[in-house]
Amino acid sequence: MITGIFVNDIKITKKAIIWPFQKCSVIDLTPVNYTFKVNAMSAEKLAFFLPAVFTIGPKVEDHESLVKYAKLLSHQQRDSHDVKELVKGVIEGETRVLAASMTMGEIFRGTKDFKREVFEKVQLGTEPVWTSDLQR
Repeated sequence: MITGIFVNDIKITKKAIIWPFQKCSVIDLTPVNYTFKVNAMSAEKLAFFLPAVFTIGPKVEDHESLVKYAKLLSHQQRDSHDVKELVKGVIEGETRVLAASMTMGEIFRGTKDFKREVFEKVQLGTEPVWTSDLQR
């Protein structure tokens, strides 16, 4: 990732010549696993914990995703508390909204559909999401 003089926003490249007054940062594109328990409530107002594992990383074939990833996470440590809290907040929010619209029977009867819907909602909210695995 290159910023500075002669670069309008940021430039993502594998190889480059760094000129004076430019700054070069190496960004790690390796996916990172985040594991936590999501506290949610069903439409019947029944609280439950849902263990979740999400693997977060950029879509390397999409330049816009790489730029977003670089802007959001390049200045943070990948395993920092702030990044983990950001990821957890997005995932918990989307899971809670979805769970609140479903009964407990619907959640556990259609576990695969529930996992897919949570994944799709999180994917829309945060571009650099790759895979997820919500566990029973």
